[in-house]
Amino acid sequence: MTLFSAEVSWQRGEGSFTDGKYSRGHTWNFDGGLSVPASASPHNVPLPYSVAENVDPEEAYVAALSSCHMLFYLWLASKKGIVIDSYVDNATGIMEKVDGKMLVSHVELKPSVVYSGEAPSRETEEKLHHEAHELCFLANSVKTKIDVRLA
Repeated sequence: MTLFSAEVSWQRGEGSFTDGKYSRGHTWNFDGGLSVPASASPHNVPLPYSVAENVDPEEAYVAALSSCHMLFYLWLASKKGIVIDSYVDNATGIMEKVDGKMLVSHVELKPSVVYSGEAPSRETEEKLHHEAHELCFLANSVKTKIDVRLA
């Protein structure tokens, strides 16, 4: 078993609280010393009570799924001797009401991979993405539908 942790820290600051007119800005602190400014999404909490430039949990969720997939894809490619120069994923997530509850129901990963030398066949690339999806700890932990769309 492996334990992961993060400290989420918020302070009320000025203004009222019980009327909902308080900042949703907060900080995620990680064990390596990194602090990430976070907030509710402006899609869910109107400005100025959310902080548009901060990372929101829904964005972080999409990024975490993309990152997990990428890390397994890179590892699988390296084990097969396939050299990758760059990997960029413009991932998107859709939040909607399902069975009366709001959830991120679908995440689409759109990786663009640049290989050093000869690129693998489309079939090999699809197989590696499928294996990466099957291995991804986070994909295995959620009910969100996750699709990989290759260019």
